Amino acid sequence: MTMHDLVVRSRRAVLPDGPTGASVAVRDGRISALSGYDAPPPAREEVDLGEVALLPGLVDTHVHVNEPGRTHWEGFATATRAAAAGGVTTIVDMPLNSIPPTVTAAALAVKRAAAAGRCHVDVAFWGGAVPGNIGELRGLHEAGARGFKCFLSQSGVEEFPPLDAAGLRAAFAEIARFGGLMIVHAEDPELLTDPAGPGYPEFLASRPEAAERRAVERVVAAAREAGARAHIPHVSSANCLAPIERARREGVAVTAETCPHYLVLCAEEITGTAAKCCPPVREAANREALWRGLAAGALTCVVSDHSPSTPDLKSADFATAWGGVSSLQLGLPLVWTEARRRGHSLGDIARWMAEAPAALAGLTGKGALAVGRDADMVAFDPGAAFTVRASDLHHRNPVTPYHGRKLTGVVRATWLRGRLAGGDPAGVLL
Repeated sequence: MTMHDLVVRSRRAVLPDGPTGASVAVRDGRISALSGYDAPPPAREEVDLGEVALLPGLVDTHVHVNEPGRTHWEGFATATRAAAAGGVTTIVDMPLNSIPPTVTAAALAVKRAAAAGRCHVDVAFWGGAVPGNIGELRGLHEAGARGFKCFLSQSGVEEFPPLDAAGLRAAFAEIARFGGLMIVHAEDPELLTDPAGPGYPEFLASRPEAAERRAVERVVAAAREAGARAHIPHVSSANCLAPIERARREGVAVTAETCPHYLVLCAEEITGTAAKCCPPVREAANREALWRGLAAGALTCVVSDHSPSTPDLKSADFATAWGGVSSLQLGLPLVWTEARRRGHSLGDIARWMAEAPAALAGLTGKGALAVGRDADMVAFDPGAAFTVRASDLHHRNPVTPYHGRKLTGVVRATWLRGRLAGGDPAGVLL
């Protein structure tokens, strides 16, 4: 009889077919067998979670690590430690906010060197599409970039400028030639204005829903023309869902994500700049429409858009504060707290936060508790409650809009390829 390295048992294991009692066996870092809860195969180590749920390790495809160049904002050691504490076993690093940005194969090599030996979870990388680097995209793809991020409006950092209409079409055409993925920050710069004052209402008015929708329509048109794959990150406006769904029905390969802050927060309640992000958190009615879009499948992924900065950049003025929400460690309980009160299941969580993001980035070994996949697992107590304390967070600068918020769902343990994560850095650069 085969001896496995580890068996983790749970009466609420979230398998691809849904939650069930199961024993998940691990050998050589991969899931080697699945059996009933009461029939675990022999193993050198056994963990019985009982009623604590067992989820696949989450995959967060929208993380700004910022290292090298802005490591005082965030770095690979701190970001991945936060990820492991939050049940995230794989992150995909965004190409901007680091210096140099990941817009050439050489810059990707610099990024990988900065990350080597410092990661507590597995890390993959997006490349970037900026003016003048069309000729670099294939090389980035061949060097391992999972896809390409671009902006239609200003990114917030001068070394990552936006693409104009011609540049967007050219980038889509080039990426289509090798079957790549284009990720487009969709806000139309012609409809963005400077905030008329320092408060949140003025900031929100400066980035209207129409800017987001018009940009989504531009992306869909460019993807259709090129026959390329497109992904819309951090959808904040539910008005974007109709053109995305229509494009899919017409055969355009377009997907979209949203983020915990758009599903949890609402404009009527925001008081501090820790919640400032672009596109902005909108009103409560819009939040509910996003939940309906997620349930209907118009939105497929929920990922963090973890975009931290130093506390001084989060000034009290919404017009000038850095736009980014730090939530890598909190995404699972944030989303679960809101999902369960709307009737969603742990199976939905696994689909939105593990399976679909893994598929988006082409990470075939991730995202599910299935034989042959990496043994990335999360022990998650869905009924336990805790109160968020900024001092408990592991990202470098513990700025958060969630300090003092009571959440339901506690990560009890995270395994990366069958080993408990969060100790010595054991993450692999994918």
